[in-house]
This record gives sequence, structure tokens and C-alpha cells, in this order.
Amino acid sequence: MEEYDVAVVGAGPAGSAAALAARRAGASVVLVDRSDFPRDKACGDGIAPHALDVLRDLGVTDAVAGFAPVPALSLRSPGGVVVGRRLARAAYTVPRAVFDAGLVAAALSAGAVWRRRTVRSINVDGHRLIVDGAFATRTLVGADGAGSTVRRYLGFPRNPDGHLALAIRGYAPAPTGPAEQRIVTAARRWPAYAWAFPIGDGRANVGYGEVLRGPALTREHLVERLAALLPDVDPAGVTDLKAHLLPLSTHRPPPGRGRVLLAGDALSLINPFTGEGIFYAVRSGALAGAAAAHAVQSKADADAARRYAADLDRRLGRHLRHSGVAAALGRRRFMVDAAVRAARDSQRVFDTMVELGLGDGTLTAGTLARIGGGIVRR
Repeated sequence: MEEYDVAVVGAGPAGSAAALAARRAGASVVLVDRSDFPRDKACGDGIAPHALDVLRDLGVTDAVAGFAPVPALSLRSPGGVVVGRRLARAAYTVPRAVFDAGLVAAALSAGAVWRRRTVRSINVDGHRLIVDGAFATRTLVGADGAGSTVRRYLGFPRNPDGHLALAIRGYAPAPTGPAEQRIVTAARRWPAYAWAFPIGDGRANVGYGEVLRGPALTREHLVERLAALLPDVDPAGVTDLKAHLLPLSTHRPPPGRGRVLLAGDALSLINPFTGEGIFYAVRSGALAGAAAAHAVQSKADADAARRYAADLDRRLGRHLRHSGVAAALGRRRFMVDAAVRAARDSQRVFDTMVELGLGDGTLTAGTLARIGGGIVRR
């Protein structure tokens, strides 16, 4: 039977980052996914510069090669307040078929072993975990998405309604005008928003999503809302429409147990404020891969989850607490209107909101004071 120090289940950004980090720490790694790459993955395709920082530390410097930077962001609040400003650091829009395949190639070039399979069983055998009876591993990272098999193995249910969103994504001709990522929030069925992110090749990634509350959402409803919020996008010209679940970070399971860790969507690491998940994926994946490798090397396999939880809290804990507070405040639409109004009036507030929504930023006293002032003036 093949034996590895670290097995990574799921080869999206979280899994590839975990494999890269574990290899950089000197561990033997098997990277497992049910799909061949390249493969499409329903997503907004937005790549924040914070994700590129993590990947650069892992030795990946060409993750957005060939794609033009998007220098600005426009945001419309539920009440119709609009802010459009330049980003402190440009973002990118890279189809996941391209982005993910590049990260998998980097992990394999770093020495990870590739195995294509749908993981169905994980069993304990002394100090090892046996995956599908096919190979053994000392530690395991579950980076297998919103429907994670590894998460179910640990006994953690999926996020409940109110902490789970459903979105639909497609590709359409890019709207005319300056290159900017555009987010249009909706008063109807709040929290909900549509987006249009230009890729740079004449197309834009467009979509609509909302938090699940009560009755199941239909494809027809999602497409109708997409068309209503993005009137310059012709629904007839939208291709490759796919729906996907977004497990929000406001209801996270424990980061792991013993030798088994969770990262990315499997850990419900989706920003509740923006729906962003790529930065969280690569950050948590890198931390999980490093923790798993170091636990093996220090012969403390059973402490991998404890080490990972501490590292995750140190790097993302304060930010996640602040984004949770922002999400709770944002359930009241007038708060979002006030925040967008404050961002319209202040570049500093705008930058703070971007850092909170796309990276690992936190709320500041100055930002809260400006938002509060906007509420008083409304």
C-alpha cells in the first residue's frame, strides 16, 4: 500500500496550497481529486491580491499570468448608494479552469503525487489513516469543497440556512466602460447581490447569489434576479450558467480533529460580507499543509489539528470575528447604505471595507464612527 505523510483531498486552491506548503516543509504528499484538470468550477473568479501574496510565499509567481489587472471596484448598496473607487492594489478575474489547473501543476512540480479518485471512505489503522483502502497517510487535509466528504467523516453537518448562500454564475460579453469589478446589492431578498467581473478577453464573469432562508431557490429565480440587477447584461448572451453553494464563515465547524484537518470551503471559509473565498482557501490550505507536515516530522501526528487551529486563529481569527460582526450589522440594510455612503466619502473607509471583504482586514474605530455618522445623517 502506498504511504504518505500528508494526503490532501480536493485539488482546488485550498488543496493545492496545502500540498505546496507540505512539500515545502519536506513531507511526502498525495493530492487527490475526483476530476481531471483543467476543470470548470462555478465561482466569481475574482482573485484578490491577498491570495497572490500567499501563493508567492509558496513559490507560485505566475498564478495570474496573462490576465489584466482590474484596478477599480464599484459597489451599489440596497438603498441605491453607489461608490466607485480605485483599489489600493488591483484585483484579477481568472476563470477557475485556468487558475486551479495552474496551482495543481505547481503542486505536482513541487513533488506532490497525483491520484484521481472520488474519496468514499477514511478509516483509522493505528497511527495511520487508510483512504479507500488504496493508500495510507499519517495526516489528512480535507479541502474538498462545500459538500466535503472529509467534513462528513468528522461528523460535522453542512451549514444551516442563514449561514449558507446559493449563487449562479455565467459568462457574458463584458459591459462597456472602464475595467472595474461591479457588485450590485439588492433590497429585495437581502442579503443578496449580483456581480460583473471583467476578465480582460471581452468577457465578464456575471452572477447572482443570496443567503438561503426557507424555501429552496430555483434556477429561474436566480437568473431572473441576475437580469434585474444587471440590466446591461442580456440573459440570452450568458453562457455556462452553473449554480454553487457558499458555506459562510459565520457558522464554521472546528478546524479539524486529531490527524484530520479542514480548509477552504470545507471549513465554511466564505466571507459573509462579499462571498470571497479564494484568499481564505489558499491561506487556510497553506496553514493546514504546513501544520500537517510539521506534526508528522515532530512525531506528534495526533496534535496536527491543535497546531493548525492555533495557527489559523493567529492568522485569521481576529479578521473572522470582525467579518462576522460586519455580517451581523449588515443584516440591517440601512447599515449597508451608511457603510457605502461612508466609503463614497472617504478613500480610507473604502480601503478598510475592501480589506475586510477581500483580505484579512478588520473594522477600525474611525470606520465605525464614519458609518455611524452616516446613519445619523440619513
